[in-house]
Amino acid sequence: MESEDVDEVKKAQIVEARARNISHNVRCTECGSQSIEDSQADIAILLRKLIRDEIRSGKSDKEIYENLEDKFGETILYKPKFDMQTAALWLSPFLVAGAAAGVWAYNRHRQKTNVHIMALNLVRGVPLTPREKETMLDILTPPPSQARTSSSWLKRWRGQ
Repeated sequence: MESEDVDEVKKAQIVEARARNISHNVRCTECGSQSIEDSQADIAILLRKLIRDEIRSGKSDKEIYENLEDKFGETILYKPKFDMQTAALWLSPFLVAGAAAGVWAYNRHRQKTNVHIMALNLVRGVPLTPREKETMLDILTPPPSQARTSSSWLKRWRGQ
């Protein structure tokens, strides 16, 4: 008799834990910014009861999510699926970061490569010494413009 009570309590705890987990991942259709677990709207209370009833009837979490998505649309879930329609949205941060890294690398390479010094190295057949290279850069590099650029304040701040 006592073991039956313990089993019932454990089952109730498992149902409650699963229901809370699912409820945290489902958006309240009335509030929009809260999960149904946090919301006190009538629809959220009904959805929490529906989730618990479906768990008790033996449905898996995936089946419950699919059922909710069928009834209310994909926006009810906080974690939308990755498919061809949402691929651009999911991949856009990586594309922007890759483009920024490419621009940074190109500018960094351009700063370190001076065409005039490369031409002198080819003509002479011998690379310039560091002192000759510095002198040539001083002669060939145009003076900085008077306009303030975003990188100039950064260089002054870093002490360069």
